[in-house]
Amino acid sequence: MSHPLLHLREGAVARLRLNRPEVHNAFDATLIAALTGALESVGADPAVRVVVVEGEGASFSAGADLNWMRGMAAASEDENREDSLALARLMRTLNELPKPTIARVHGAAFGGGVGLVACCDIAIGAYGARFGLTESRLGLLPAVISPYVIEAIGARQARRWFASAEIFDAAQAHRMDLLHEVVDAEDLDATLQRQVELLLRAGPVASAQAKALVRQVAAHADGARHDADNAALIARLRVSPEGQEGLGAFLEKRTPGWCE
Repeated sequence: MSHPLLHLREGAVARLRLNRPEVHNAFDATLIAALTGALESVGADPAVRVVVVEGEGASFSAGADLNWMRGMAAASEDENREDSLALARLMRTLNELPKPTIARVHGAAFGGGVGLVACCDIAIGAYGARFGLTESRLGLLPAVISPYVIEAIGARQARRWFASAEIFDAAQAHRMDLLHEVVDAEDLDATLQRQVELLLRAGPVASAQAKALVRQVAAHADGARHDADNAALIARLRVSPEGQEGLGAFLEKRTPGWCE
């Protein structure tokens, strides 16, 4: 039996590939646990600079596995709560991973698959990709992934797609910021590689802390505290080894050491 997740390494890039192509990479408890564990591992690995999340076969991820859902429908409310908390842990781990993350999206991305896309820092999709938050057709809602999807597409868009369960295409996903970029399927890997190269040219500490900065700024209500925290952050970065190397390389018109 094949492993539900492939963990591939290409230098400083970790590629986490959902590997249940026979069910369009649908989630079950085993895949959720495997992906969470892999994310925790690469997040703690100083040799990893960029993480790519992708799917094997025809789809990115079609959301919840029907057999898994059938089992959870027969389970108790407490068992369902624990199961949902495992998915919540996966999404939060990906969203807060201390590495830049890229979603490579093709085929179907439904339900939890949309959640993975929303949790990644950068999302690149093929024109043929299709998306859906279809839980309401089952009398459910995308509750666990909602914080990340709403952050990505905005509250007004979420009100429509959560309620209607409509399927939408990659162009629509791009218009409402679920995808940063949409390209022809044959250009997907080249576009992904260009984005990886841009991230590898950035300072490792700076690129890793970028999402934390955005999260902190977005959450701040106190303007004075906001200014103080940002001033303290840039001061730390300027005197850090990476900041010194980056500024020195710029002033000396040379390539910084992390690009060599």
